[in-house]
Amino acid sequence: MGSRQINPVGIAPPAANYAHGVLTESSCRMLHTSGILPIRPDGSVPVDLAGQVTTVWSNIAVILDEALMSYDDIVSVTTYVVVGEDLGTVMAARDSALGGSMVASTLVYVPELAQPAWKVEVAVVAVA
Repeated sequence: MGSRQINPVGIAPPAANYAHGVLTESSCRMLHTSGILPIRPDGSVPVDLAGQVTTVWSNIAVILDEALMSYDDIVSVTTYVVVGEDLGTVMAARDSALGGSMVASTLVYVPELAQPAWKVEVAVVAVA
């Protein structure tokens, strides 16, 4: 699979560690996840944001593995964070999972998620 970042000089550069677009060129397999939640395999939810975001990215890794993919195949990330939660914690986990790759990325602050205990939700697109 070939992909390249699209950051045209005709617009302002990305405001953080992401690409404005990622162009994929080839016949490939594409995985779109739902919003992945901070629910552990035993059904529990970590109380703190750091635990939740770690759980979300661990769950994403399991889904990617099932699709014979890895974090390296992610081309787009959409993150939903409850207003008032620490953005630095969320971004550190994201950046750690992505290993510095600049992918298409959207972050949305929301007043709440579907369950009051949930503080973060992440959806990804991966291509292999």
